[in-house]
Amino acid sequence: MNEQQNPWTILGEKNIYDNEWISLTEYNVLNPSGGKGIYGKVHFKNFAIGIIALDDDMNIYLVGQYRFPINQYSWEIPEGGGPFTDDPLDSAKRELLEEAGLKAENWMKILVMHLSNSVTDECCEIYLAGKLSQHTAVPDETEKLSIKKMPFEDAYKMVQSGEITDSVSVAAIMKVKLMLLEGSLPSSFF
Repeated sequence: MNEQQNPWTILGEKNIYDNEWISLTEYNVLNPSGGKGIYGKVHFKNFAIGIIALDDDMNIYLVGQYRFPINQYSWEIPEGGGPFTDDPLDSAKRELLEEAGLKAENWMKILVMHLSNSVTDECCEIYLAGKLSQHTAVPDETEKLSIKKMPFEDAYKMVQSGEITDSVSVAAIMKVKLMLLEGSLPSSFF
């Protein structure tokens, strides 16, 4: 069997829901075993981005906000979305300024991942930002944010204890921890 070949057969599709950010499509399919079924896919109209902002003392900036879908307050790295027509790095720079009021001289893409790929096509790019300068945050009208600056190791402990559960934040913090353990972050970056 060719692992790269799609084993699903699409018999038909219909758009169930559509707004500015997402669309939901229901597909009538034959599954890989040949049985009839349905499959729903959430299509995101922007890519997701996340930013680990570290200062020269290895402090990280976290953003706190109430997340409507999970009905919980959440501490996360600065995150957002960017139009597919824009350079993801430009969107990362915009989000860091919007949410944390920070600009960075140094940028490094550290991770690309698909989020919940069993039901959505959402793709995320995560960046590390260094040589930070403070400016005025300009959050979206839908965001009521708190900013927390803390040692990176404390944020890592928040992931380990389950206090940070946002998947982008967890993956980004774990990636940077691994990079620190491997010694693969140049000290001149910060």
